Amino acid sequence: MELREILEKFARGAITADEAQKEISIHSIEHVQGIAKLDVGRERRRGLPEIIFAERKEYADTIRIAEAAVRRNGQVVVSRVRKKDLAKLVSALKKKGLLVEVGRNSTTLLAKSKTHRRGISGTVGVMAAGTSDICIAEEARLVAEAMGCKVVTSYDVGIAGMHRTFPALKEMLASKAGAIVVVAGMEGALASVVASMVDVPVVGVPASVGYGFGADGIAALASMLQSCSLGLAVVNIDNGVGAGAFAASIAKSAKSR
Repeated sequence: MELREILEKFARGAITADEAQKEISIHSIEHVQGIAKLDVGRERRRGLPEIIFAERKEYADTIRIAEAAVRRNGQVVVSRVRKKDLAKLVSALKKKGLLVEVGRNSTTLLAKSKTHRRGISGTVGVMAAGTSDICIAEEARLVAEAMGCKVVTSYDVGIAGMHRTFPALKEMLASKAGAIVVVAGMEGALASVVASMVDVPVVGVPASVGYGFGADGIAALASMLQSCSLGLAVVNIDNGVGAGAFAASIAKSAKSR
């Protein structure tokens, strides 16, 4: 719909103010100094925050895009910052008056203005099989929190010590998690185990952790895709961002019903 058509429909009562605002947001693009085109209406339209994949971006460009995103939406997730740039980026964002949280063992961060507020809607559980998987799990946590979910985490609970898994699941189910993200490398079996024991959707994230054939996450990916446990969806290798967004969308949808 063109902008004029949206306004005309609203004027004659064919759509509500909320529907008109959602339609208008589809046309909301902010150009950042010839570098990027921010979809500034995405958060209102889909509930997803602006996420900057910084791995191959110039440091100066990452700063400009992050500033623009926070100015329009109050927050931004910056994922996969190059390690040499991380401390400098955090310092620069804090100097601009932003609150910055860096994921544990991670190069992904959540930056927001001090006045940004978002109500909590839904709960997501995030599990990591081993400590080497925490960096990916933290991506999922930060994205889910940016989407307004409470996140319950439990790390180093892989099936090499099965007894560690049960207290973690008990806590997540007691908190009424609407979805659980499970990050696992090696053979990736934790995702299947969790999906076999809970009555909520599970999002498996194969991690590029392991020896030999499994080192690039291929073994974990194949294992999760071949799982006989129903209720398990699988994202790409190391895609904590996608898993967090998907799980949060499920949890928020379940909470709203």
